[in-house]
Amino acid sequence: MIKVQEYRPQSFTDFTKEENVKAYQEALTKVRKELVGKHYPLIIDGKEVDTAEKLTSINPCDTAEVVGTTAKATIQDAENALQGAWKAFESWKKWDMDARARILLKAAAILKRRRLEACALMSIEVGKNYAEADVEVAEAIDFLEYYARSAMKYAGFGSSETTWFEGEENGLMSIPLGVGVSISPWNFPCAIFIGMAAAPIVAGNCVIVKPAEDAGLIAGFMVDIMREAGLPAGVLQFLPGVGKEVGEYLVNHAKTRFITFTGSRAVGLHINEVAAKVQPGQKWIKRVVMELGGKDGLIVDETADLDNAITAAVQGAFGFNGQKCSAMSRLIVVDSVYDEVVNGFVERAKALKMGTGEENANVTAVVNEMSFNKIKSYLELAPQEGKVLLGGEAPGEANGKQGYYIQPTIVGDVQRDSRLAQEEIFGPVVAVLRAKDWQDALDIANSTEYGLTGGVCSNSRERLEQARAEFEVGNLYFNRKITGAIVGVQPFGGYNMSGTDSKAGGPDYLANFMQLKTVTERW
Repeated sequence: MIKVQEYRPQSFTDFTKEENVKAYQEALTKVRKELVGKHYPLIIDGKEVDTAEKLTSINPCDTAEVVGTTAKATIQDAENALQGAWKAFESWKKWDMDARARILLKAAAILKRRRLEACALMSIEVGKNYAEADVEVAEAIDFLEYYARSAMKYAGFGSSETTWFEGEENGLMSIPLGVGVSISPWNFPCAIFIGMAAAPIVAGNCVIVKPAEDAGLIAGFMVDIMREAGLPAGVLQFLPGVGKEVGEYLVNHAKTRFITFTGSRAVGLHINEVAAKVQPGQKWIKRVVMELGGKDGLIVDETADLDNAITAAVQGAFGFNGQKCSAMSRLIVVDSVYDEVVNGFVERAKALKMGTGEENANVTAVVNEMSFNKIKSYLELAPQEGKVLLGGEAPGEANGKQGYYIQPTIVGDVQRDSRLAQEEIFGPVVAVLRAKDWQDALDIANSTEYGLTGGVCSNSRERLEQARAEFEVGNLYFNRKITGAIVGVQPFGGYNMSGTDSKAGGPDYLANFMQLKTVTERW
């Protein structure tokens, strides 16, 4: 069995130190010279395959700039990738678990060396500031190392416990499923992309990865790292393309064994519905693992440390412009401290600077025109559903750069059943809700169809324990921000309409990509 040190999450970079800022800026220069403008082809069976049509990646903070391109897969490319992956599976499933784990550990080592390059590329391609990019690449490294170690407990016969029985040997074998499709999002194009691929791969499966169209370059960068780490041809098929075309084709296909998806509720429910239909020649029930977003709330009561609560609210709401499924999009405050908390929240948010990821602005541009227009429609709705206390505009420009810029927006006295309080906006827009008392606040928090993240700022042990039992979320945080789950520390995933609660970065996540065989031998 592979000998590795105990898992410990990566530490984050301190950007209050001038030398770290300088190193990041040097990485930006390097990436602009070596990666911006690059083209990534498809990777099918380990071979580069180009296409007539391309997908173009635009810098959201400066829409005049093309960051690079990827190939645009066709239906035939998808079919070729699927058939090739099944061929590769015949040998990959026979590899020892520790041999597969070594590839993930080597990939983690390479990514550690290229950490700042990955960060800088995300600043340019999706507009992440320094800290947001840094914690994401740390998370990607953590996924690789954590899943490599997690795989060890599934190795060999008898990896899961069974009860002793006289005269027989009984045991469980964990075996891989086969070939699956991973459809990953643009908001965590490094960490979620690699985590969704690495977990099934180390378990012995082969995966076709279809990255988000807005983040093809960082996906290609990560695929190159996996290839450099020694991943055999065909185990990871790189298939950038349009979701409605190649994604739909693969989800429907009789030879697709499992699907992992992170994205919107609407697309996820469609995938779940399509995957549930048995196609001619299909010999299994497709397994679906999904994380679908949320409408996440932070409760602040009258016993809380209000300054800490305001800090938690600002961090949770406006980190990466609210473009996180875990972002705090509802601030729920009990009436007796409502004005003090909301005034402090508004004042703190006023200080946030808007600009590019490369400038390390607090708030950068949202990812694309579709998101920009969607968020604008909610800004138009805001005065009808509450009182706009901050922002409310979509200038589309910052510091002389044309981009998808939305002001940090806070809307007060929003009603619990309004659209602003119920619908996922996925941008820097917060609905503030006034609760009569603690119980009313908890009822408001549970009033949506989602169940991803939530938080409580309170110094009442009785209330915290009630929330522990009754707050309907997969990840619950007390007296801190509700974003920033760390691999292995806070396994992540929600239920209700927030997904299958598969708990990425948790001790049982790999089991999603394995099946059990019971074997009995009578002595």
